[in-house]
Amino acid sequence: MKYGYARVSTRGQDLKGQVETLKAEGCDKIFQEKFTGTTKDNRQEFNALLDVIKEGDTLVVTKLDRFARSSKDALEVISDLFEKGVKVHVLNMGIVEDTPTGRLIFTIMSAFAQFERDLIVERTQEGKEIAKQREDFREGRPRKYNKKQIEHALTLLETHSYTQVAEMTGISKSTLIRAKQKEKAKAKN
Repeated sequence: MKYGYARVSTRGQDLKGQVETLKAEGCDKIFQEKFTGTTKDNRQEFNALLDVIKEGDTLVVTKLDRFARSSKDALEVISDLFEKGVKVHVLNMGIVEDTPTGRLIFTIMSAFAQFERDLIVERTQEGKEIAKQREDFREGRPRKYNKKQIEHALTLLETHSYTQVAEMTGISKSTLIRAKQKEKAKAKN
C-alpha cells in the first residue's frame, strides 16, 4: 500500500497542494495535519501512520522537511521504517534506498534540512532584535485601527453611545471601552 503524509506548520497554511501532489503520485491513503514538525511525539497523524504502515508499504512525502525537521528525528524515523521493510519516497529527492549510499544521501539531505531550518530561526530572531530597537515596536498581531481612528472614535463617544460609535466606525464596543479606559488612565497621570 502507498501512504502519503502531508503537513503544514501553522493553522493558516493550506494542505491542498501537498494532498493533490500525493494523490497524483498514487497514494492509497493520505495522512494530513497542521502542526509544527519540530517534535515527532506530538504529531498524532504521523504517529498513526507509523502504527499502520508495514512491510512492503511505501511512505510518500512531498519534501523532506514535511517528514522531519531535525536530522536526528529523520534518521530515527527512517531507520525504524527500514527495519519494518517500508520504502520511503521523498518526491523532491527521490526514493530513499536502504543501502549504504541511500542512507548517506538521506543523512546529508536531513542535515541540510535542519541547517536550513536553523538559519530561518536565526534570521527571524535577528530580525526581531533589530525591530525591538525601534520606538514603535510592538510584538504580536498588528493593530487593526491606527491612533487617529481610535482618537476620532473617542471624540464621537462624547456625543454618541458606544453602540452608535461602533456602528459608525466599525470599531468594536470592547475596543472602544479599552481605549476609553486607557485615555482615563493617561489623564490621571
